[in-house]
Amino acid sequence: MLFSPGWRAPVRQGEILAVFTLGLLLGGLPSATVIWLLSGLAAPFPPAFRTSAILAAAALGTARELGLIRLPLPQNARQIPPDVLQTRLRRGTLQFGFELGTGVRTYVPATTPYVLASALFLAGLPLPVTLLAGAAFALGRALSAALTYLARDDHRDTAIATRMPRMKTTAAIAVLSALALLLL
Repeated sequence: MLFSPGWRAPVRQGEILAVFTLGLLLGGLPSATVIWLLSGLAAPFPPAFRTSAILAAAALGTARELGLIRLPLPQNARQIPPDVLQTRLRRGTLQFGFELGTGVRTYVPATTPYVLASALFLAGLPLPVTLLAGAAFALGRALSAALTYLARDDHRDTAIATRMPRMKTTAAIAVLSALALLLL
């Protein structure tokens, strides 16, 4: 992780966090743009079909997070190489953030981002709304690094691992509920 508790560098960590967050945003926005461009492919389908497909994706995602079904997520199951951060710290941090922000270079363990991407693809929302969702995805990823930086707690990873299943389940149910309310 970018800000593990024992990580110290000669540069200010707040500066690195800002560069990392910028990289995440620079990665999230092009991914959102691609989803928006591809959403035209779903436009010929009737709105009722697209709404049903969005709700079905959200229900499947919720069922997966609750452990009711096993559903593999599409992923690139390799990590960003550590030498990206070791050669040039600022540039490597920007690259690391960009690659994480795209959502396609690394593993995304939660179902919610996939449900969101499916909903954006099927709904065919205006570009600004889709870009806002891409920025929210990037900032959500930045939140983890920011909380680690602010917490400076050696036991943070254990606490997060304990809470993660409940957080993922709560997020999946919230997305399903929000989409149902918005679309019906």
